[in-house]
Amino acid sequence: MKTATAFAAETRAARGKGGARAVRREGKVPGILYGNDYAPTPIALPEKELKLAYQKGGFFNKIVTIELDGKKLTALPKALEFHPVSDAIEHADFLKVDETSRIRVMVPVRFLNQDRSIGLKRGGVLNIVRHELELVCAPDKIPSVIEIDVKDANIGHSIHISHVALPEGVTPAITSRDFTIATIAGRGKDEEEAKPGADAAAVAATPAAKAAPAKK
Repeated sequence: MKTATAFAAETRAARGKGGARAVRREGKVPGILYGNDYAPTPIALPEKELKLAYQKGGFFNKIVTIELDGKKLTALPKALEFHPVSDAIEHADFLKVDETSRIRVMVPVRFLNQDRSIGLKRGGVLNIVRHELELVCAPDKIPSVIEIDVKDANIGHSIHISHVALPEGVTPAITSRDFTIATIAGRGKDEEEAKPGADAAAVAATPAAKAAPAKK
């Protein structure tokens, strides 16, 4: 299974807040590795490498390798905890996976052809309801992004999950309803009525529009 990066980890013997602080003083991040068939294991990972991997983006939908006790385990990052002031990574959770796993991931949405969209060219506005989609797939099938073409979308058009062609082997986590991802909204009635009124007021304020003084 192809992975994004590898972390050389070690098992943590000491637990609790004291043990976590000791790990951080060594330039490492305390964490936990768990899975359906894997007992939760406290681990410590290099802080520098973990921070660099997170800053590259898409951290939570990329499979990583964790080298632990002479074994190479594949895992999905599930959560990071940050210091409220320094933003330093204070804890990391990883879910152990393999080729047979079915996992839930959050994948970003990208809207294509906004400059050519029928509705947007008519003055509509792209109202994004979901910037990410929660999807279910195998670890080696995680999409980096879901692209949606809005070129033919007109004002009043709604884009639902049923309109999106997901990659093979990828399904939405929500199956109970055909949820909305985005809409093309028109300008509101108040905005339509306010604009002519504002234009008229501007014209009335110009010198040319003022009434001429009466002749004596």
